[in-house]
Amino acid sequence: MAEETPKNAITEEQIAGTALTASSASPSRNAFTALMSHKRTASPSSPAASKRSLSSHAKNVFRNRDGLGVYISDPSKHPPSRVVYYDSDFVAIHDMYPKSSVHTLLLPRDEKFASMHPFDAFEDAEFLAQVREQSARLKSIVASELQRRYGKFSEQDKPREAVLNGEVEIEREEDMPAGRDWEKDVLVGIHARPSMNHLHVHVLSKDRYSEWLKHRKHYNSFATDFFVPLEEFPLEEDDVRRNPGKEGYLQSDMKCWRCGKNFGNKFASLKEHLKEEFEEWKGE
Repeated sequence: MAEETPKNAITEEQIAGTALTASSASPSRNAFTALMSHKRTASPSSPAASKRSLSSHAKNVFRNRDGLGVYISDPSKHPPSRVVYYDSDFVAIHDMYPKSSVHTLLLPRDEKFASMHPFDAFEDAEFLAQVREQSARLKSIVASELQRRYGKFSEQDKPREAVLNGEVEIEREEDMPAGRDWEKDVLVGIHARPSMNHLHVHVLSKDRYSEWLKHRKHYNSFATDFFVPLEEFPLEEDDVRRNPGKEGYLQSDMKCWRCGKNFGNKFASLKEHLKEEFEEWKGE
């Protein structure tokens, strides 16, 4: 495995993995796949869509830090286990190396913005509004998946689960208990120094519980101000997050996202703790 530099939140080996095609990735289908598959639309074929998206003939160049380009270029080539939905302007995908139990990415397809740093791209008010709209859509999808997976463990979802399990009957559909607001458990934002060249917005559950969370930089990239919430854009010119290296976010002590306990540089201890917090978080 290639050595990670301070500029990257994931390793070069993992970055290269994002360029896998549907045939080489061989992803397995699951309930989330089935849930999302009906949201896929027809492949954009209009002149406008072709103009706005990157050329499908260039997919061979999408390697390493350009790996996300393969999804932007031709999302129809990838199965619903990888692509959540797409249209002529955006593609939503599952992160190949998720850092939380549910981790997706939103990718703009417009060539004007696709390769820009988000700090610069989000200065465009119209584009930022589009990203916010699509991020809200993806956030709702992620929240629905969290409820599907973990609702049976949640104290707040007990009334709803009782109806779903046939323990309680309701006369009208609108009488279904709403249950837990899982959207409050979804993070939406970008990295101050993205590890990939194509602009991407992370939309993920806040549990930070995943086998792919393997070291301090992985954790701190989502648990410090290195992760910038989309709602805070556009940033002020003097915002310190514009200089993430100077602030040392990735090298800082690791603190539990839920209870605040400081684990210093002891990642193994943090990892065990995150497992405990994950179980308690599900039960809220």
